[in-house]
Amino acid sequence: MATNTGQMGYLPRGGAIFCTIPDILYLPELVFGGLVLSLVASTLIDPTFANPQAYVISVAIFCFIITFLWLLVFACGCHENRSSWASADVAYHGFAALLYLSASVLLAFVTIIFSQESLKDTLTYKLDIAAVVFSFFTTLLYVIHTVFSAIRWKSF
Repeated sequence: MATNTGQMGYLPRGGAIFCTIPDILYLPELVFGGLVLSLVASTLIDPTFANPQAYVISVAIFCFIITFLWLLVFACGCHENRSSWASADVAYHGFAALLYLSASVLLAFVTIIFSQESLKDTLTYKLDIAAVVFSFFTTLLYVIHTVFSAIRWKSF
């Protein structure tokens, strides 16, 4: 019987990762994580204010690199079909969702603070707003991936 999360007790390998629900989310996570990274990197950083944008960039870089490596592990079939890989998948995506949530909240806070000051021009403010929106969307993608990976992990 086919399910949305692939076959029960099965971790996909090769091209099959683009056919199962939790694994198909690797590409949107990479695309929107890259957008967050580029948008935050292109905004104005005020050196007189304790600005957490360096943390946001660090989270985006970390999650981008590890998600890409995780995608390669599954695509190349370097994993064994064991529950330890499924539990590691749940643990990583849960941790990434938590990191992105904290980074999104800090980025939204900084955007609100800077919107009340006259230091920002409208282009920089629009870049900050776009970064906040894409950051929360990337957080949502990681949360969805965590939920469906947990469902797959429970089937082992």
